[in-house]
Amino acid sequence: MLTHGKFRHFALSIAAAASCSLFAFGAQAQDIELNYGHMNSPTSITGLQADWLAEEVAKNTGGKVKISVYPSSQLGKIQELAESVSTGAIALSHNTAGALSSLYEDFGVLDTPYLYRDYDHLMNVVDIHSPVMEELNAGLIENTNMRVLYAFYFGTRQLTADRAIKTPADLAGVKIRAIPSPVYLTAVEGLGAAPVPVDWSEVPTALATGIVQGQENPVNVALVHKLFDVQSHMMLTGHISAAEIVVINEDIWQGFPDDVKAGIEKAAETVRQKASKMILDNEAGDLEKLKEAGMTIIGPDDGLDVAAFRAGVEKLVHERFDEKYGAYYKEISAIK
Repeated sequence: MLTHGKFRHFALSIAAAASCSLFAFGAQAQDIELNYGHMNSPTSITGLQADWLAEEVAKNTGGKVKISVYPSSQLGKIQELAESVSTGAIALSHNTAGALSSLYEDFGVLDTPYLYRDYDHLMNVVDIHSPVMEELNAGLIENTNMRVLYAFYFGTRQLTADRAIKTPADLAGVKIRAIPSPVYLTAVEGLGAAPVPVDWSEVPTALATGIVQGQENPVNVALVHKLFDVQSHMMLTGHISAAEIVVINEDIWQGFPDDVKAGIEKAAETVRQKASKMILDNEAGDLEKLKEAGMTIIGPDDGLDVAAFRAGVEKLVHERFDEKYGAYYKEISAIK
């Protein structure tokens, strides 16, 4: 009799084997087609980088590999997309580290609030060749049958709401949308709010109807998705600096010949650098565009008590995650 864990592994193996047999047939015909599903707008940088990957892979493989991109949750919600890559139903997707932690818990460490010293520290940690990422990637492959292809800068997450917020006390009883994963729920609770797990595809409606009064995301996400239409204020809490993780099904990856792997890896590095730089360079300009659209920006100069928000978040992080992630925190701190 199969236990739940063994049954899940068996199911994943069958699905992946099916994908591999299809892939092998395609490779023999030198026509490899891969599906890349994600939740973001196709006009956002996070969405555009998937298209850039498709272009670079086609160029680097002489047209052998075609990646078809399906944005805006066409192939499923956040959690469904990760599961689809794990089973081989689709080849590629991207996700937050916190969301991936639902399939492999250790990945949540990368989205710990107030973890990184600066942008360079974050990017060095999430480089696929860093000791932390190599360790996490090995665990991801073993436990989920998918691997990290690359990680790019997603932005620094800020709080938005339908009111001015300056201290944690201002958030008492205020419902704030959080990504449905422990580290994000903890971040929102630590800021002082009542966290409500809502899938990204449902966030605009949740904000418009008052199911939640706010959310947290990088500046570029707020701009591209016109959150200024339903949110009057953005608070520069800077509580999570994050990378978006691009994953590929492991069995599909192992089915590639070496020259195709090399072409995809080269494309991955090109896109990682391009997307990260563009998001970083655009942050200040995007903030100004939000102001022009009518959103009030509240920072430390406007009375935002960042130290109080940070203290509240770090207290909960230490209580809930030090035992689980303590060794990783030491490794991450040691990376220059």
